[in-house]
Amino acid sequence: MRSDNIKIYIYPMQFVLLWLFYGCSNFTDVDLPSSQLTSGTVFEEKSTANAAMLDVYSKIRESGILTGYTSGICSQLGLYADELQFYGASGTGLANYYNNSLLATDPQIAATWNSSFTQIYSANAVIEGLDRSKALPADFKQQLKGEALFVRALLHFYLLNLYGPVPYITSTDYKINSNAARMPEKIVYDLIEKDLEESINLLQKVYNGSYRVRPNKATAQTLLARVYLYSEKWEEASNMASAVLNQSDLYVWPTSLDLEFKKESKATIWQLMSNIEGANTYQGNVFIFIQGPPPSMALTENLVNAFSNGDLRKTKWLKAVSNGTVTWYHPYKYQEKSNTATSLEYPVVFRMAELYLIRAEARARAGDLIGAKQDLNKTRNLAGLGDTAAVEPAEIIDDVLTERRLEFFTEFGHRFFDLKRLGRLDKELSPLKPQWKTTNRLLPLPQSELTLNPNLSPQNAGY
Repeated sequence: MRSDNIKIYIYPMQFVLLWLFYGCSNFTDVDLPSSQLTSGTVFEEKSTANAAMLDVYSKIRESGILTGYTSGICSQLGLYADELQFYGASGTGLANYYNNSLLATDPQIAATWNSSFTQIYSANAVIEGLDRSKALPADFKQQLKGEALFVRALLHFYLLNLYGPVPYITSTDYKINSNAARMPEKIVYDLIEKDLEESINLLQKVYNGSYRVRPNKATAQTLLARVYLYSEKWEEASNMASAVLNQSDLYVWPTSLDLEFKKESKATIWQLMSNIEGANTYQGNVFIFIQGPPPSMALTENLVNAFSNGDLRKTKWLKAVSNGTVTWYHPYKYQEKSNTATSLEYPVVFRMAELYLIRAEARARAGDLIGAKQDLNKTRNLAGLGDTAAVEPAEIIDDVLTERRLEFFTEFGHRFFDLKRLGRLDKELSPLKPQWKTTNRLLPLPQSELTLNPNLSPQNAGY
């Protein structure tokens, strides 16, 4: 593994100062000129400019929406929807997610919001620093800017789908950011698409470094395919998914479920690298338990029973734990709970299976039923199941959605977001969750942010 990909924190003092700037507690409180972030040698030397971008990935992995900790959406939305059952202490942040009883004053709501905008601020600082730099090579600047634009689009995508209308932050200027207003969802999606299109033009096909931990062109294309799906642009979603899947020299469909989440998997499109060699995923650390009862959470009976007989995902990606009387199941996609001599698993954000199921749904909705079934059967067959028996478009779409549930459980909120975008949250969750309300489709905006910036008003309905 390249040394510049793992030695994130051992750089000159000017980068340490840069990192301290990024450590703000909230995205409106950075009130020093952004030139202080982009002056000096930070964006005059490749090593420190690269370190600035690597620090963004470190923040994403360690905190906020995409962390594998319990403070990320793998756990939070798994509990909020119908994937995970909570066994921890009542009155805690995770309990509030599980009980669908979140408040605008809950600390975890503010933490998710603030960490996300801090990460966006960091990406914007990289973009501005690169744009000002006259010393860095053009191709190097293009690569880093493409990565930063992708990150900015990615984080706004998740914020939009969690909170509804949000500001789209493209600057490090606190005077602008502290008064930013929420934008309609259509405008936010347009800005996400714009950033991704520019990112695609800047990024290269080949990966920068080992193990697919730096976004390449296909990474941005994968997110754009998802954005098109969520925006019901079926032809665009299908074409963008094909643009990645057709790269058979880079992406290879696995022959076994055992290989899907190993760091060397050729089905991975983008994953987050560990900060230190030997560390594995936070998902493995959080989800795996050795004896019952579960210390924090386990898979719901509803999800476990959704797997049909013969589905290898139930035997490969679920692990049973019994005390002799009761049996619980935990996610076992990531199988390393602790550190190992060398890192064996990295958290996978994008993989080929998503593109096949994006294209399957898009094709079915556009009338290409044969193509849709072919794509749907890719994940079914790998799981040991036969071809789908669906015939009518609605049947195929239902099969795709079932497949997405079984394929992506506890992966960055796919289940919740699918039910939300399709208007099925009430139908699926009301029978299972006594406190579920229609307004739970959006999280509350942090009250602390509404107080600081009235332009974020009104609060989401129900809070």
